[in-house]
Amino acid sequence: MAKLNINVRSFSYKRGIPEDPSGNGGGFVFDCRGILNPGRIAQFKTKTGRDQEIIEYLEENTKMSTFLECAYEMIDITIADFIERGFTNLEINFGCTGGQHRSVYAADQMAKHIQEKYPVDTHVHIIHLIQEEKNWINETY
Repeated sequence: MAKLNINVRSFSYKRGIPEDPSGNGGGFVFDCRGILNPGRIAQFKTKTGRDQEIIEYLEENTKMSTFLECAYEMIDITIADFIERGFTNLEINFGCTGGQHRSVYAADQMAKHIQEKYPVDTHVHIIHLIQEEKNWINETY
């Protein structure tokens, strides 16, 4: 049986919700803007959700862990169903204001969760739309 291809993306709501390139016209979109934004803190402006300071901030000072646990539960239901039914594609998107801190962290955590829970049945692609476009160079704003 073919593996379930899963695209996990971070994006900026300023640019709009990403299109589904599979042609299925769907998938999950999680809005991280309800989580406290480390980008509002001067020392974090040029960092991303992959920097240790941001990871610690999100895990210790926000409800990101609870947010992700809820997202994992929904995604796990869908992945199990899609694998059983032979589906080939799933889109999972995490958006925040700038596509730099919260959505990057959340997308990375989701990709890690899926890879650990479904290593045989899935192929996960992690895509950070804004960060890859900027070549991960963030300037102060």
